[in-house]
Amino acid sequence: MIDFIKSYLGLCKLKVVALIVFTAMVGMFLATSPPGMVPWDVLLLGNLGIGMAASAAAAINHVLDAREDAKMTRTHNRPLPQGEINAGNAMIFAILLGALSMVILVVFINTLTAVLTFLSLVGYAVVYTMYLKRATPQNIVIGGAAGAAPPVLGWTALTGTIDPHALLLFLIIFIWTPPHFWALAIHRRDEYAKVDIPMLPVTHGVPFTRLQILLYTVMLIIVSVLPFVFRMSGLFYLAGALLLGGGFLYYAILLMKGDDESVAMKTFGYSIWYLMAMFTILLVDHYLPLLA
Repeated sequence: MIDFIKSYLGLCKLKVVALIVFTAMVGMFLATSPPGMVPWDVLLLGNLGIGMAASAAAAINHVLDAREDAKMTRTHNRPLPQGEINAGNAMIFAILLGALSMVILVVFINTLTAVLTFLSLVGYAVVYTMYLKRATPQNIVIGGAAGAAPPVLGWTALTGTIDPHALLLFLIIFIWTPPHFWALAIHRRDEYAKVDIPMLPVTHGVPFTRLQILLYTVMLIIVSVLPFVFRMSGLFYLAGALLLGGGFLYYAILLMKGDDESVAMKTFGYSIWYLMAMFTILLVDHYLPLLA
C-alpha cells in the first residue's frame, strides 16, 4: 500500500509543486494591504486547489512524456517507465485531481482563480508538453508563462482581481525560467538529443545557450528591481534582490568560461535557491513596517 501511494505521489512532482505553492502563498500575503493575515480558508483551500492543479498537470506530463522518460537517465525511474502505474490509471488520477482542484477553487475561493489555474494547467500539460516542447527550442520561454502564474493565482485567490503588482511577480518567474531550465538542459543535452527534443543546447549549441543564460540573467536582475521601482517593496527587498542577482550573474559568467561541466548543474541548483530566497525576501519586506 505504501509503494502504491508513493507511485502516485511520484506522478505529482512534489518538489516542483512545493515551490509553486510557496510562490502562490507569497502572492496571497503580498496582496494584503495593509500587511496582515490571509484568511485561513483562503490560505489553506486556495493553496490546496492550486497545488492539486499543479500535481494534475505534472501527472499528465508524466503520461505524455512516458516514452521519452524511459530513455533518459534523469527520468527513467519515474513510475510509468518503471511499470508501477499504467498510463490509463495515471490519466484518470490526473483528471480526478484536476477536477477536484477546480471544485475547491470555484466553491471556496473564486471563479477567476479557478479559470486562471485551469489555463495554467492546460498551458503546461497540453500546450507546452504536447506541442511546444517538441516544436521549438524556445519551448521553455513560451511555455514558461504557465509556470510563472502561481503568485498571480495566489493574489487573485485573496482579492478576486488581477493586480499590476501581481504581474510583476509573474514577470520575475517568467524571465527566471529560461536560464534556470537551460542550465539543466546543457547538462542533459545528450539525453534530449537522444529523444529528439529540440532544447536550445541541442539545436543551437552550448556556447549559444550559455550566452542566452547570461543575457536572461541580466534581464532578470533588471526585472527583479521593478517591485522597488513601483513601490511594491522597500530597500530591504532591493538589497536582497541585487545580492541574489549578483550571485546568479556570477554563475552565468562562470558558465560562459566553459571550463567546468559541473557549473551547469551548480547554476541550475543556485537558480532554485534564488527563486525561493527572492520570494522569501519579498514576504519579509512586506511585513517590515509592522516591526518598525
